Amino acid sequence: MLLAWALRRLIRSGHLTLIDARGRSHHFGAPGAQPAATMRLHDPALHRRLVFQSELALGEAWMDGTMTVEDGTLGDLLAVLSLNLDTAPPLPWEAIGDRLAPLLRRLQQYNPAATARRNVAHHYDLSDRLYDLFLDRDRQYSCAYFRRADDTLEAAQHNKMRHIAAKLAIEPGMRVLDIGSGWGSLALYLARECGADVTGLTLSREQHARAQARAGMAGASDRVRFALRDYREETGVYDRIVSVGMFEHVGVNHYPAFFDTLKRRLASGGVALLHAIGRMDGPGTTNAWLRKYIFPGGYAPALSEVLPVIEGAGLWVTDIEILRLHYAETLRHWHDRFQRHRAEIAALYDERFCRMWEFYLKGAEMDFRYLRTMVFQIQITRQIDALPLVRDYMLEWERAHP
Repeated sequence: MLLAWALRRLIRSGHLTLIDARGRSHHFGAPGAQPAATMRLHDPALHRRLVFQSELALGEAWMDGTMTVEDGTLGDLLAVLSLNLDTAPPLPWEAIGDRLAPLLRRLQQYNPAATARRNVAHHYDLSDRLYDLFLDRDRQYSCAYFRRADDTLEAAQHNKMRHIAAKLAIEPGMRVLDIGSGWGSLALYLARECGADVTGLTLSREQHARAQARAGMAGASDRVRFALRDYREETGVYDRIVSVGMFEHVGVNHYPAFFDTLKRRLASGGVALLHAIGRMDGPGTTNAWLRKYIFPGGYAPALSEVLPVIEGAGLWVTDIEILRLHYAETLRHWHDRFQRHRAEIAALYDERFCRMWEFYLKGAEMDFRYLRTMVFQIQITRQIDALPLVRDYMLEWERAHP
């Protein structure tokens, strides 16, 4: 069987048992090795699809129930596969696809303003209740910052906002633009802790309504406001610009427009902070299943794709930090909370939706834990002397805001 041959080439670490649709068992890797899982196929068509359309087929089979996991969990199965994907030689037809992928990705990531709004609505305009059930109390939907292994999700998300604020070096009264402001947590934090006047931009109607309501309840509407506006439509000038978890939705075609906008909207002595998911192994493409079901138009870039565009815009890169396993831990917390509230989420949607999101959350965790995905934070200025010459100011700010 071609699938068995492909898995024998792939699995070198851990142990995988495959029970094919005819009931035959196949074993790969070392018996007794960890991680380990058993996957059972219930549809003979999967024998071929998992070989030639592996990215789409595995997730769809889990969603549809034509692939189930025995003697382990979905996380165990994805751990075995992810642990081996990084070192396995590509199959001949995969190598051809890898060469063609760069030709298609600009079309896949074509995100003019109207398309960007549709893509955002696909993911972020789901039931408002859904995000309450698996995010932290402050509803932050981006990588947390775990200073200690036993940090709660709430503590780690607070750490993240504090870490970003320290890098922005905000002084009271400064005007701040938050591009991709989500449900408003960071904007409200910067107003409260830094005394900033903040404008947040989002394309999600659900996020905009929630953020506006939160500003009102906090009595901060005079200092924090949110707009349903694309970053390319912004006209103001700001002392500080921050963008967290939004750059993944920009698309490589639009990087020059993004950084040109950032430069035009940033005051001459201003500072910007870009926080985004990236890849450490150079330019690539978005997983086909993730692109179809979760983040249409989305892409996590390599630094080698981002830095030349920043240079071309005439901007200074003044600091770069790579967050490695922080997102794996964030996703683990999200998945655990999702499972605790699974029955309620199934009542909001259905079983297939739950299985889709399980695959998304656990699959993304394995990407950050075993493959070549990370988060980068890039500090950017227009002027060489916009910030102190040593980084002590960041640590001093964090110590002053425990």
